[in-house]
Amino acid sequence: MTPSLRSLQAFEAAARTGSFAAAAGELAVTPAAVSQLVRGLEQQLGRQLFRRANRGIALTEAGLEVLPRLTAAFEEITGVAQLLSGSPRRTRLTVSVPPSMATGWLPSRLPAFLDRQGPMDISLRGDEDPVAFDRDRIDIRLTYGPFHYLTHSAETIMTDRAYPVCSPEFLARHGPISAAADLADRPLIHTDWGPAAAIFPTWGSYFEAAAVQTGRTIERGIVANASMAAIELAVNGLGVALGQGIFIARALEEGRLVRPLSLSLPLRQPYCLTIRQGSAMRPAVQAFRDWIVAETRCCAIDSDGSTAS
Repeated sequence: MTPSLRSLQAFEAAARTGSFAAAAGELAVTPAAVSQLVRGLEQQLGRQLFRRANRGIALTEAGLEVLPRLTAAFEEITGVAQLLSGSPRRTRLTVSVPPSMATGWLPSRLPAFLDRQGPMDISLRGDEDPVAFDRDRIDIRLTYGPFHYLTHSAETIMTDRAYPVCSPEFLARHGPISAAADLADRPLIHTDWGPAAAIFPTWGSYFEAAAVQTGRTIERGIVANASMAAIELAVNGLGVALGQGIFIARALEEGRLVRPLSLSLPLRQPYCLTIRQGSAMRPAVQAFRDWIVAETRCCAIDSDGSTAS
């Protein structure tokens, strides 16, 4: 017997929202009705779709297997119905990225994605890990480091590097920099991410890699608590910063920053993408995934200082 559309809707809504109560509000029925519909579906299929506990529900492997296809099917049905009625629904996408990307890097690049894809509603979130994919209905998450969300699909997309950068005006004012030792007596811009942050390259590790002995004088200068803030300080001629390739690519292309030295340091962790299980088959999610992978890789900088193609 083919499952009823109502029972499939109840399962999909509960799986996507993470609770029978939220699904009930969406479907305009009671939580008990949603629970009954889902139990009936499980009995009819002969497979358990949810694990039930006092504090909520969790998808089984069987539920995880069918949810993406079911969500995509309902979205397609809804889209066709709205198209026939003359009022097609705008696509909605919820994207979660580290706060440093939400405040500078991604907003400046989103217009190119929207020009390619057409109008859509995007919710851009700056979040630290862990994020609540189902509760906040996050479609796609970009992380620094492979944070493991066990029920969602993850992939490594690129590993960045950190480079000394400064403004052309800074070089004109303070003289040329031809070796790492020249940096020891120049104004340096430091980035302090706080005690809970991942380990990033510092000026101390840079001079160590360059085999340059320095004193405590390199600790002087301006300290910023965000990557983009440090880069903006460098753009404004206040010192030399260690900038991540993903954040400095555009400023280098536009000539607002220069790389005085070729030596760079790799970041310890790669950037990774995680896609919510229920969103994996949505065309908008796949389009955004392909675009952001290409965009981050284009921002990688080759050893000669040019952006990678």
